[in-house]
Amino acid sequence: MTQIQPTPPVRRPPSAWANGIGYLIFFSRWLQAPLYLGLIVAQLIYVVVFMVELWHLAEEVMRDITHINETAIMLAVLGLIDVVMIANLLIMVIIGGYETFVSRIKIDGHPDQPEWLSHVNANVLKVKLAMAIIGISSIHLLKTFIEIGDLNSPRAENLTDQTYTSEGVLWQVIIHCVFILSAVALAFIDRMSYHRVAKHEVHDGVPVVVPEPDVRQEPAPR
Repeated sequence: MTQIQPTPPVRRPPSAWANGIGYLIFFSRWLQAPLYLGLIVAQLIYVVVFMVELWHLAEEVMRDITHINETAIMLAVLGLIDVVMIANLLIMVIIGGYETFVSRIKIDGHPDQPEWLSHVNANVLKVKLAMAIIGISSIHLLKTFIEIGDLNSPRAENLTDQTYTSEGVLWQVIIHCVFILSAVALAFIDRMSYHRVAKHEVHDGVPVVVPEPDVRQEPAPR
């Protein structure tokens, strides 16, 4: 008895209209390029802000170098660190976002290539951004704790011209904890997305390369 082989399905080639729509959607990623260029301008503005704040700090110190308010200096330095961390966040968004969603940056082998750029993807970028946001929130929280050291004291001195309340500080702490929990959740989700690659595993018709184990020869005993 002759066994009848099933006829494979016939795949019709996509029409020119479908190809045109696909290419249009693919090239639409370049609409994000002006956004990243705008973030570069924003980073330049932060450089100007940093230099202005540094100049004000130098003026405050040189005004009366024998009587320096350590708390005021500490708050000013924390403000400078805050600007630097926001600039680092901008760098990660500009480079990582452009590399992930727009086009690859051909800097392989460059001595100044960031270590994290070699394995950047959407999940890694989200985790790094969450960690940067936690760092920025920590700076703001530390500035608040320095300022409210004598919150309920009638002789409290306000150095930042901001009004603090117990409820507002509590909400700031809660929001900071939410940032931390969000970063932990993102890192856990990113960890769950990885799995051990099996031999002959195929994804979307493409064979997955199995990394070779790092076999190092141990020196022979003498």
